[in-house]
Amino acid sequence: MEEGAMCMDLYNVQKLLQAKVLTGSELMHRQIESCCGSDMMSDVLAFTKRNTLLCTGLTNMQVVRTADMTELSALVFVRGKVPDADIVAAAAENNLPVLATDYTLFEACGILYGAGIRGCSKKE
Repeated sequence: MEEGAMCMDLYNVQKLLQAKVLTGSELMHRQIESCCGSDMMSDVLAFTKRNTLLCTGLTNMQVVRTADMTELSALVFVRGKVPDADIVAAAAENNLPVLATDYTLFEACGILYGAGIRGCSKKE
């Protein structure tokens, strides 16, 4: 982990982002070590690592598939976007907590960065 970075549980993420939990409320104790903000799943595949939180405005099934492949900790949908029921159900089947916030992608990532969460600059 980057110097000065910290871990944070999803309860704190929810509080900081004033987010609604769409699924995975029983997994909110899960720790995140980094955050990735992207609508490009190819970047998520290239740059994320385990225990990463993905903030995105993309609300399709590819987000859940990518999160599963890269072992992300959770998803946060930004800009007030709420995925359809099929996407929420797929996330639940994969034990993937999903939150939604009204903040923009830039704001959500900035809030988390200000709280000590760092980004994913390269694969480990």
